[in-house]
Amino acid sequence: MDDILSLLDPARVEFPSTQTALSDPNGLLAVGGDLTPEWLLAAYRKGIFPWFSDDQPILWWSPSPRCVVRPQALKFSRSLRKVIRQRRFTITFDQAFADVMRGCAGPRRDDSGTWITDDMYWAYLEMHARGHAHSVEAWLDGQLVGGLYGLSIGRVFFGESMFHRATDASKVAFAYLVRQLATWGCELIDCQVSNPHLMSLGAEEMPREEFEGHLALGVAETPFPTQWPNVPAPDLFDGD
Repeated sequence: MDDILSLLDPARVEFPSTQTALSDPNGLLAVGGDLTPEWLLAAYRKGIFPWFSDDQPILWWSPSPRCVVRPQALKFSRSLRKVIRQRRFTITFDQAFADVMRGCAGPRRDDSGTWITDDMYWAYLEMHARGHAHSVEAWLDGQLVGGLYGLSIGRVFFGESMFHRATDASKVAFAYLVRQLATWGCELIDCQVSNPHLMSLGAEEMPREEFEGHLALGVAETPFPTQWPNVPAPDLFDGD
């Protein structure tokens, strides 16, 4: 396959086949297009997501393997279940979406910077306003200390980013998200690209073709509620 990167026309919402994605860098598929809800929804339905820096045009990706979580089968570690039972954190849904995005865009310990540009920030705020994007917040003594955000289409959740300012805050937020989505029949959470933190939480890697097969079924199913409850169901961890 020739390594040719597709240039997208912002006036026409259309992506090339993910089979044409580059192997180096892994998954780079196309450049251009736009970040409107129409573009974003079309992309995620095909397993494509934007990822770029301030000094770059919009870059679209479809890496292989894909990092995923299966909510129905995920078992949490004993140490994480212990933290959850302590109830140190108060968990909410969609109560501070913009603040969670700002937290995810903040400085990292490894000084790696952020890919959440201003354009990305405003694009996902619009997706949240339309009921497509959701956040999970972890609070400690009334302060936001962790959380994550992503998109939902059908019965698939597409995780975008997470952050923490207190030990275990993002892990607990993630655990509540997984359990809540499982009660709604979610079979797949897309985590995009693996890292040690995600793998420690029970994520796994899946070849692109297999991922896209699961994705096509999931996005066609009856969707999660557009308006999520303010707090998770109280019995999510009963029996753990």
